[in-house]
Amino acid sequence: MPLAALIVEACIGYPRRWWHPVMGVGALIASVERRWNRRRRLEGVILVLLLVALSIVLGLAVERMGTIVTVLAATTGLAQRSLHDHVAAVARPLAAGDLSAARAAVAMIVGRDTDTLDEAGVATAAIESLAESFCDGVVAPALGLLLFGLPGLFAVKAINTADSMVGHRTPELRAFGWASARADDVVNFVPARIAGVLIALAGRGGWREMRRYAPAHASPNGGWPEAAMAGALGRRLGGAVTYDGEPAQRAVLGDGPRPDARDLERALAIYRTACLLLWITVGIIPWLG
Repeated sequence: MPLAALIVEACIGYPRRWWHPVMGVGALIASVERRWNRRRRLEGVILVLLLVALSIVLGLAVERMGTIVTVLAATTGLAQRSLHDHVAAVARPLAAGDLSAARAAVAMIVGRDTDTLDEAGVATAAIESLAESFCDGVVAPALGLLLFGLPGLFAVKAINTADSMVGHRTPELRAFGWASARADDVVNFVPARIAGVLIALAGRGGWREMRRYAPAHASPNGGWPEAAMAGALGRRLGGAVTYDGEPAQRAVLGDGPRPDARDLERALAIYRTACLLLWITVGIIPWLG
């Protein structure tokens, strides 16, 4: 079933005009945060437990509807096609020299300020997002589906959504979002390392950079696929960025020069091969059992 879901999602994606289940999860999280957030960790822990419980109930209910419905439902938790499309939307104008359009496109997928990014800055942001989201949006939910069925996939997506919405270190969310951030770290721990291995295999390089630079990343997981991609490309990711006008320093990943538009196209090719390797992996694993 995981292999079928990955193939179907890659082929047809998810219609952009349709309501997406993640929107419902986001609305629930926002409602809970408004009502429960008293800047204490307990409320955040309850939120995570609630999301996992709902994921299990909903996943089991959908699985009772049959294989076809289950596969189609699973595609809503995978982001192979949409991630590729969003990054390709950055690569096209960047390759054409339309920096303004490329900045606008990359602003749709990253949280950093993009108005003043040069070609290397846009390429860096897009490549980092592609590599990290390969873990969050593809490998982690696919592994959840493989190990625990639809409830596992739904739980991974719910936790990932909660982390993106409330797992911030702001005064208002530091305590409430603690459980969401830690849960996201846990569910992505193994997938991040698998994602790094798949990228290194697909790019025929990146092993040394992954081992050397991944631990320096602010995230316990994000550095593995990003460092692997940096090494596979022979380019340097990370470095200085700004968020809402405030400068920040991200860990430097890799030894080479900063990437350009051609490197972004190469990263997309590596990503496609890594997805194919993931298909092979999830197709083989059930036979090993």
